[in-house]
Amino acid sequence: MGNTGKRLKESNAKVNRAKLYSVDEAFKLLTELRAAKFDESVDVAMRLGVDPRKSDQMVRGTVSLPHGTGKSVRVLVFAKGEKEKEAKDAGADTVGAEDLIKQIQDGWLEFDKAIATPDMMGVVSRLGKILGPRGMMPNPKVGTVTMDIAKAVRELKGGRVEFRVDKGANVHCPIGKFSFGAQKLAENFGSLFEAVMKAKPDTAKGTYIKAITISSTMGPGIKIDANSLTQAK
Repeated sequence: MGNTGKRLKESNAKVNRAKLYSVDEAFKLLTELRAAKFDESVDVAMRLGVDPRKSDQMVRGTVSLPHGTGKSVRVLVFAKGEKEKEAKDAGADTVGAEDLIKQIQDGWLEFDKAIATPDMMGVVSRLGKILGPRGMMPNPKVGTVTMDIAKAVRELKGGRVEFRVDKGANVHCPIGKFSFGAQKLAENFGSLFEAVMKAKPDTAKGTYIKAITISSTMGPGIKIDANSLTQAK
């Protein structure tokens, strides 16, 4: 067994699988369980009491994490004229119009997030089959189809993340890096939790947040007591 395997085994042994931890306990424990030499990503998984097959129970939204995600985000903007300049000035990595549509259709995908001005959506819609399955299609509901291009670029660069319930009624979202430490990770988690609570559909019945688990890339899952959080709201 290599060093990483040994660290993984030790980490697993320190987590009580049957226990529901408080937020502070969970993040303190997580940051004590270093299983890899690289700076691991930290993710949250929430199981929700909704039926994603029903359109009125779809949970999605965005949240600006106070400490960002620790990842550099490559932002592409579909815009023309003044809005093209605005995007470049705000720090967009790639800006263009029809030329970018052709590039992407030919297989170029060197970006993480895409933003578009409303007037560009007619041509951007041609990319639905390419960008849609990757979760990269600009969408007004999450602020990526907008005339306020500068704000959208800055938010995506600064740590705004999207969340969306999947077919299994789960929300998965990155909230930072191992090196952030327990406090910053807990604060990022708090912002995400608030956003998911606000996104609760009116038609959702019973327990909304059924389970919460946090984990680093190589580490074991640590369960957070969802009941104590929802009761505090």
